[in-house]
Amino acid sequence: MGVVDDFYLWLEAERRYSPLTVRNYRRDVSAFIAWLGVTPESFDPKVVRREDISDWATSLFEERRLKPSTVNRTLASLRTLWRWMLNHGYVKKDVVKGMRGFKMPKRLPIFVPETRMDDVVAELRADIASEEFERVRDALIVLLIYTAGLRLAELVAANRVDLSPDYTSLRVMGKGRKERVQPLIGSLKGIIKKYFGLISSQNICTAQKKALILSKKGERISRRTVERIVERKLKMAGVDGKASPHVLRHTFATQLLNYGADLREIQELLGHESLRATQVYTHNDFEHLKEVYREAHPREREE
Repeated sequence: MGVVDDFYLWLEAERRYSPLTVRNYRRDVSAFIAWLGVTPESFDPKVVRREDISDWATSLFEERRLKPSTVNRTLASLRTLWRWMLNHGYVKKDVVKGMRGFKMPKRLPIFVPETRMDDVVAELRADIASEEFERVRDALIVLLIYTAGLRLAELVAANRVDLSPDYTSLRVMGKGRKERVQPLIGSLKGIIKKYFGLISSQNICTAQKKALILSKKGERISRRTVERIVERKLKMAGVDGKASPHVLRHTFATQLLNYGADLREIQELLGHESLRATQVYTHNDFEHLKEVYREAHPREREE
């Protein structure tokens, strides 16, 4: 095996990265090697210069018109590769170390306004009352993400045994394989019990599958299916703009902040390693305060 194959094996076996993450590394590294005009088998990292990395990143940004975040992710992949090669003796110098990425514009998290989210929940009540497996399951998916702030990957990977016996909490595996226990609101208990009942009565799962969220065929649901379900349900309720599981997660955090939750508590619930990742929601809160100010202060209307 060549150096890049050894690197991919290290990502899978030692770092235990997910298949999706390893695939992203493969794509970034393969694209860079192809840009150099060599094959993975003939790739010699010792002849690569710092200028090559810089030119590659610039071409992605200026010629391919990729977003700064995408270019920076590619640089991060190469940074990890060179650090690994340095530690394993493939190179004597880390040509990517200290290389700065492209400055990214600060974007506020997108969330569903509370009044619109009320409409979403109202629409889901009809699904919950149904005896159709998919309608009940889809409602449960939206409510789990919205009321527990789950990441898409966390929801898809959840197993039945991760639920507490009384359905008041869910054990999830977050980023970096860090486990946390997420509290669940009381109203979810009845929905979960009905969902399990439909699985049994409609023979959705004849074998005892361990996945919490199942497809109609009784298999673990896919990420793409969850994305389509969330988008459809939010759009049906009149949500404009982006409609995704991550938007529901942002909505969860924003509403907690608006109702007085402490940033440290929100950090724990979101599974953020750093408080800096959570602090972005304070910007949304400030935008809300500015809007209230503009509407309520009498002097704001003077010109």
